[in-house]
Amino acid sequence: MTSFFNFLEQNRGFSYYSIVLTISLIIFLVCWLKEPRRLINGVFFTIFLLLFAGWVTILVFSTNLKTLRMAYGAIVLLFFFLVFLIVAFSWVFCLWNAYFVWKYESHTLPNLLTLILGLGLIVVWIISLLGPAKYLPRWLNVLLVAAPTVAFYLALIMYNFLVNSVLYQFVPRRYKQDYLIVLGAGLLNGEKVTPLLSRRINRAIQFALKQKAKGRKMPKLIMSGGQGNDEKVSEAQAMADYAISRGISPDMILLEDQSKNTYQNMLFSKELATKDFGSPDFRAKFFSNNYHIFRAGLYAKIAGLNVNGVGCYTRLYFLPNAVIREFAGVFVMHKKRHAIIIGLIILFCIIQAIFVALGLEKWQMM
Repeated sequence: MTSFFNFLEQNRGFSYYSIVLTISLIIFLVCWLKEPRRLINGVFFTIFLLLFAGWVTILVFSTNLKTLRMAYGAIVLLFFFLVFLIVAFSWVFCLWNAYFVWKYESHTLPNLLTLILGLGLIVVWIISLLGPAKYLPRWLNVLLVAAPTVAFYLALIMYNFLVNSVLYQFVPRRYKQDYLIVLGAGLLNGEKVTPLLSRRINRAIQFALKQKAKGRKMPKLIMSGGQGNDEKVSEAQAMADYAISRGISPDMILLEDQSKNTYQNMLFSKELATKDFGSPDFRAKFFSNNYHIFRAGLYAKIAGLNVNGVGCYTRLYFLPNAVIREFAGVFVMHKKRHAIIIGLIILFCIIQAIFVALGLEKWQMM
């Protein structure tokens, strides 16, 4: 400990580093607590993590404890080894997960995403191992650099999405709500709630009863979901019937039965709650599966609905496929921005390939 304080006295740079680390943590916490429905929060959190990792590294190697240094080095090596295994054998995990999704879920295209991704990763690995690039013209190799560069960009935004999704699970609950919005999903045989949808309703009921147990008023439940072409009743009505069967009074349930997607869920529920409350100053939470609440929160923000979500349990085997689908949804929400960046990457590689093909590399570097 004495050596550590001596280290601080002799290294003002480390003290400044600690201040920067603290500031990065404060920036992240302020931004996240103020508005957890922003993708930039993941960037702030990652910056803090990188700074913290550097801080711990400096701290460990500032000591004279050889055992501590060796243990820390072993942990770091183990971390990078696990990252390597995940990257190298992600295709195995995808195919393994696809098997369970195929076995227990419907065989729709959205439920086959891990299968498609797994097969795609196998193709990438085969191409990498065969090394066909060495047989191609140099200008074509330069052009093909666009593919891994775009893949790296997609990996970065996927990572940022995952960070935000995890962080969103920890948004404070605050049991002081006027309304609890339950997002609809498809019905079983066109008239009954599915196990997935029942978990959303049960989670909302659990929240409402806990709020009441804390001595506060019972919030109203807004069942949000329209009637699909293959459904006999609206999702909202089926959800209300289920909630009533669980002991919820019909007077405490509002039906929003016009929405066809998550954005409309939020927009129409906002209008319904505003009309029932008498003003837009109500407090509310929305309920969906844990993998879905971050993207739903983004739609709520677009709809001007100041609410955050509470997630319910999802079976582990279904999570990877669902998370990929959610990422695709968020990607599409910002498709113009991503299209511009990806377009610039491809354009840069095309220009580089043209310079190589014309033998102008030396001129380009001047």
